[in-house]
Amino acid sequence: MKENDVTLARETDVADSKISIERVFDAPRELVFANWTKAEDVAAWFAPDGFTVLGCDVDAKPGGQWQVTFRSDAGDVHEEFGEFIDVRAPDRLEFTLTQRSNGKSGPKTTVTVNFAEKGGKTHMAFQQSGYTSKDMRDGNAEGWAECFRKLEVHLA
Repeated sequence: MKENDVTLARETDVADSKISIERVFDAPRELVFANWTKAEDVAAWFAPDGFTVLGCDVDAKPGGQWQVTFRSDAGDVHEEFGEFIDVRAPDRLEFTLTQRSNGKSGPKTTVTVNFAEKGGKTHMAFQQSGYTSKDMRDGNAEGWAECFRKLEVHLA
């Protein structure tokens, strides 16, 4: 994991349940936003290193559902799924995210992504909250950093 990819909030015990990541992509805001809301684009980047997306469904509207199924290099199948809370193209997304592996679901977390255009590039501010363990939070922070590197390549 690159040092600048992830900023973990650590001010209080409550803040320990949150991931914050900021990235700048050399692409227009509308394109970066679309890569979060179109299944064919999500499938291209929404899996950390060592995982392959098997299926992806995205209904990007408030109340709409989303799901990504992927397999690890070891052969384990995992799912991430949730519901869109707020969709304001091309400025903001908010959705729930639950991970399921080996028949067990993790906590329901909330993801908020804000997009701002700056000089033809897009500043993305990502936050995920609701973790119940530091280990899960830290593992997911690394996974998101890997995904965002894949997103950068996909946008190029």
